[in-house]
Amino acid sequence: MGARVVFMGTPDFAVPSLEALLASGYEVVAVVTQPDRPKGRKRVLTPPPVKVRAQAAGIPVLQPERLREPAAVDAVLSFRPDVVVTAAYGQILPKALLEAPPRGCLNVHASLLPKYRGGAPIHRAILNGETETGVTIMTMAEALDAGDILSQVRVPIERTDTAGTLHDKLARAGAQLLLETLPRWLRGEITPQPQDHAQATYAPNLTRADERIDWTAPAEAVYNRVRGLHPWPVAYTTTADGQVLKVWWGTPRPGRADAPPGTVVAVEERAVVVATGDGLFALEEVQPAGKTRMPVAHYLRGAGRAVLAPGTRLGMEAE
Repeated sequence: MGARVVFMGTPDFAVPSLEALLASGYEVVAVVTQPDRPKGRKRVLTPPPVKVRAQAAGIPVLQPERLREPAAVDAVLSFRPDVVVTAAYGQILPKALLEAPPRGCLNVHASLLPKYRGGAPIHRAILNGETETGVTIMTMAEALDAGDILSQVRVPIERTDTAGTLHDKLARAGAQLLLETLPRWLRGEITPQPQDHAQATYAPNLTRADERIDWTAPAEAVYNRVRGLHPWPVAYTTTADGQVLKVWWGTPRPGRADAPPGTVVAVEERAVVVATGDGLFALEEVQPAGKTRMPVAHYLRGAGRAVLAPGTRLGMEAE
């Protein structure tokens, strides 16, 4: 393709974009990713997915702790990129790097900008009950996700989508959009369109508070929280004895109960039905503290029989 590309990305979301560049014959001269981090209970030092893919392709990998350090910028620019392509890299690019490549720096972002700027656009779209999102390719600016738009593609959010399934759809859509956009950008055929900053909304990184189920919310909002945090970081509630109970899956039920929100109103063979602020929600897959995830039916054969007995209340710490 002629252009020298430095690719910057870290998690699984970025891998399809890197693979698309490689498969299409772009000269990816270097990959920049976050440093290896400890993961899991045993805190094993683990390389980012993008590093693993880059090394398999024999591409030089840079992992600066702080990209803003002049030495880190110099290291990236030593590869003389014509264009820098980023996807979920995880650090703000400094001005010295943004201004250096002849064809600039482009970013693959998992939302229809200016909506959902920030680090958790996929989770937030589902948490907020959106029925559509998408991918934007933009030029990069010093402000957060505020660059000019080059192209967008819309992706529907199905009612059964989780953060995990939507992540995979958007990663694939972003890779395809990148292949459609980059050659036209390099040929000078795209006029960047400024964002309407007055319409901007934000998708900040998730906090522990975001993970807690609010049983006073409608059942539909509880459902959006459960699927919007699946398979990571997973929604949770607390049992009557104060133990954390992760909720891997559940679904709204028709009807309503004359009971305070969070009250267990029925125990079935495969579900435990809980009252919400509006409607009912059926717990179907849970993870008790110190245990692995399991169907509610399995939990009810042990400690769950008492913990989720009719009349007990979940999430009392929310009051």
